[in-house]
Amino acid sequence: MFRLKVFSAICLGALSTGVALGSSTATSNMSASASVTNNCTISAGALAFGAYDPVSANKTGDQPGTATLAVDCTNGASAVITLGQGANADTGSTDAAPLRRLKAGSDYLSYTLWQDSGRTTTPWGNTAGTGEEYAGVGTSENVSVYAAISGAQTSVHAGSFADTVVATITF
Repeated sequence: MFRLKVFSAICLGALSTGVALGSSTATSNMSASASVTNNCTISAGALAFGAYDPVSANKTGDQPGTATLAVDCTNGASAVITLGQGANADTGSTDAAPLRRLKAGSDYLSYTLWQDSGRTTTPWGNTAGTGEEYAGVGTSENVSVYAAISGAQTSVHAGSFADTVVATITF
């Protein structure tokens, strides 16, 4: 009787833990993998020069302006940011040496986009050699575009001048 009680207790204990008497197990390793590819996004903010005064302030001096590009690339991604010639490019304009112009009616105001804040050293073009190199850091960063409308453009009429420049990031 004592043996029967012990055997019954063992059987009930095995059943309550979910282990069947005489069962076996097998294991296998599941491999997990993923790949990360380089990716970048770019969003161009507006370039607002403000008022251009061909009679006094800008009769001899340039009118500066700035814009911001929001750039986000995979950490470590190498990229180049280029800026197109604009919708109103002047005769002789090329991707390597853009001659950009703002337009109002039949009038134009010439302007230049620069990579440097001094607006004197590195004009911004639309080729790998004239674009700005960028290294991704994994989070969004702002990249400044420095601009200047050339002074002494005195033959223009009053109006609202505009242009559209395509910002591209190649990675």
